[in-house]
Amino acid sequence: MDPEEFQLPRSRTANERLHAMIPGGAHTYAKGDDQYPEHLAPVISHGRGAHVWDIDGNQYVEYGSGLRSVSLGHAHPRVNEAVRRELDRGSNFVRPSVVEVEAAERFLATVPTAQMVKFAKNGSDVTTAAVRLARAATGRPRVAVCGDHPFFSVDDWFIGTTPMSAGIPAATTELTVAFPYGDLAATEELLTRYQDEIACLILEPAGHAEPAPGYLEGLRALADRHGCVLVFDEMITGFRWSEAGAQSLYGVVPDLSTFGKALGNGCAVSALAGRRDLMEQGGLHHRGDRVFLLSTTHGAETHSLAAAMAVQATYVEEGITAQLHALGERLAAGVRDAAAAMGVGDHVLVRGRASNLVFATLDENRQPSQQYRTLFLRRLLAGGVLAPSFVVSSALDETDIDHTVHAVAQACAVYRKALDAGDPTPWLGGRPVKPVFRRLV
Repeated sequence: MDPEEFQLPRSRTANERLHAMIPGGAHTYAKGDDQYPEHLAPVISHGRGAHVWDIDGNQYVEYGSGLRSVSLGHAHPRVNEAVRRELDRGSNFVRPSVVEVEAAERFLATVPTAQMVKFAKNGSDVTTAAVRLARAATGRPRVAVCGDHPFFSVDDWFIGTTPMSAGIPAATTELTVAFPYGDLAATEELLTRYQDEIACLILEPAGHAEPAPGYLEGLRALADRHGCVLVFDEMITGFRWSEAGAQSLYGVVPDLSTFGKALGNGCAVSALAGRRDLMEQGGLHHRGDRVFLLSTTHGAETHSLAAAMAVQATYVEEGITAQLHALGERLAAGVRDAAAAMGVGDHVLVRGRASNLVFATLDENRQPSQQYRTLFLRRLLAGGVLAPSFVVSSALDETDIDHTVHAVAQACAVYRKALDAGDPTPWLGGRPVKPVFRRLV
């Protein structure tokens, strides 16, 4: 469809209603309509498999589903059946359900590098619990985060380091320091500068680039030598790198690790896992000071834990991680070929592991551009592709990939025109999209 004719009147009205009642118009900033071309932020009616439909009746091939959480596709039959079964039996009780036993056993069998696990609802719940536990175990105040990774938690210890730090005391932010990914010397210098002050190193074990040989092993050795806790944030790498996490794939075991996103295929469940001697400090079988590790009313909802068990079984039995890689490789090759054919191969870039692809949009000077991203997203939407990223789900098929590549080719043809004109403004249809982390609206 011609983008000039592509309109979303019902979605536009619904977005106005959302903003009237909900700060930001969404419950996650990355889902905000400022992340999409002006007046072209679809409001979703429903989804099935790799497809979603908006309330205007348009159908899209969807990527990055649920901010990478829906990796098996929407309304997956096996997950849905597990959820329905528990809903009929009750979802929350005054004492633990037997489902909590089964879910913990399943998780620890899937992630054998961990010895204990505790479930919660959000990634932030468990990363913050890991930080608290590391501080308690070491008696140290500072947290060292990998500065090359964009997000760890909504809580003050991390958000205070971003441009959206309003409302967070400087004294809190000063206790968080950053180290660069892949640079062991710089990390050791940081640990030496704050000798005996850093409680933990927290990082995603891999991102858009693979860890250099020996890097994660070197980080493990540094943590041991300086007496701090090594925490792997496996929100994304868990399942997409391996159902047992990047720690299994790369053979480096952290002290603590956190999982979420794909764990529930869209259901709200996350996990803190790790060494027994550390985790038990949040339990009842020790003699030290008690750590308020995690205590959530809804952390053990039976249907979410059942969803997690179904997801883990599906990944293991059907080889889902390998499927994600194969689909991502096909998509990446198609997008790169389409961009090259339209003369924008140096401007529309696909990056990352095949199971976790993102794209970059560069301007005439090959610098990242929100304007060119707007142009690109606008054309993809008109072509029936909803793609804030190119993160695949296993519900995609070859027809979906081919459809996506065709839409990318059409977008790249317009991209070339904008580059030749030296100005993408005529093709934006309004204000450009904006980064999530910015100080002012």
